[in-house]
Amino acid sequence: MINNCTDLLQYDQDHIWHPYTSMTKPLPSYMVESAQGVYLKLASGEKVIDGMSSWWSVVHGYNNPVLNDAIKQQVDTFSHVMFGGLTHEPAINLCKTLVELTPQGLEKVFLADSGSVAVEVAIKMALQYQHSKGKTDKNRLLTIKNGYHGDTFAAMSVCDPVNGMHQLFSGFMTENYFADAPQISFAEDFDESDLHSLKEQFSLHHQNIAALILEPIVQGAGGMRFYHQDYLKACRDLCDQYDVLLIADEIATGFGRTGKLFACEHASITPDILCVGKALTGGYMTLAATLCTTDVAETISKGEAGVFMHGPTFMGNPLACAAANASLKLLIDNDWHSQVATIEQQLTLELSSLKLNKNVQDVRVLGAIGVIEAKHSVNMALIQKMFVENGVWIRPFGKLIYIMPPFVISPEELSKLTSVLSEIVDCDEVFDKG
Repeated sequence: MINNCTDLLQYDQDHIWHPYTSMTKPLPSYMVESAQGVYLKLASGEKVIDGMSSWWSVVHGYNNPVLNDAIKQQVDTFSHVMFGGLTHEPAINLCKTLVELTPQGLEKVFLADSGSVAVEVAIKMALQYQHSKGKTDKNRLLTIKNGYHGDTFAAMSVCDPVNGMHQLFSGFMTENYFADAPQISFAEDFDESDLHSLKEQFSLHHQNIAALILEPIVQGAGGMRFYHQDYLKACRDLCDQYDVLLIADEIATGFGRTGKLFACEHASITPDILCVGKALTGGYMTLAATLCTTDVAETISKGEAGVFMHGPTFMGNPLACAAANASLKLLIDNDWHSQVATIEQQLTLELSSLKLNKNVQDVRVLGAIGVIEAKHSVNMALIQKMFVENGVWIRPFGKLIYIMPPFVISPEELSKLTSVLSEIVDCDEVFDKG
């Protein structure tokens, strides 16, 4: 057992592969000693405000007593049972709440282990649905460029094929169809010309398209782009016109992040299949869910297989379900809508002046999401070090410096994040301008 912090970090650097990092040129990792509210206490002594909600999931803050108690109570009862042939109260109540909260018509729930798995499940549902209808040629997906849906193989196949993170695997993945990404932003007047590429893909390939999958309103890791709600409405109409299912990946946007409980609500549409994750458990445990309509579920069940062909070992884990039940109740009790509206107002006020900064291409805010798009990519190691030294935890990627703070953040804590952002984007040395 290693106890010394220096030795622990050295072992980490030598042996542990962190997400999207090199083992020959590893980025430094910062040791977390404890966490409380919106703060991470690092072993090196710094106390930093987490502007990332631990990759957009810890909406209620760290060490939350309500979530702690829910897990403690459940672990004393039982921590896990198989979900094949057995069921339990935490899972049943969670599924009931998800059916009640999500857009009307999503009545069947499949519990998954992670966001990527929820997307895999959604894609398999779409393929099995079309196969059960005898439309075996409908075996490809349509999506829009600049999207991101996860790192497993089917999920990778619907991520951006050029500017995404998975080009290396292009020869091994299913080749799907890609429409140009929408260009009309959330706040602009909509122009029907934005639909040209999407309509063309439907017209040319609808006989082979099982489903259209997209991130509603906000394209996350593919560029933190906010697009117009009328584009999403048109997606629903085109899917209906061409007998194609609509899959909404709300793993990042679900549970209030965009100012609506689900981003689909901005367009007042219901998808055929919906994926949720991340904030589902308040960031406490890994859990996701894929919901679908009764038509999708019954059509699959009447098909050749007679069942849906998926079954994770840890499906419906009681500890995760207990955390999710507590998190969703806390979301409602804390009045998430007011929390997010307050954050949005403050982000808009405190970030808008950065549009004039010499290093900034664009600034955009939606709900509890604040994005600074720089003109050049950041020096990741340097900018991360500067953020920590200034008391904040922000994890940029490429040209994007963004925050998705916990909903429980105070105005003073949020101002700390925005003021540090303002200071650091003004520093030329954090950008790779060569």
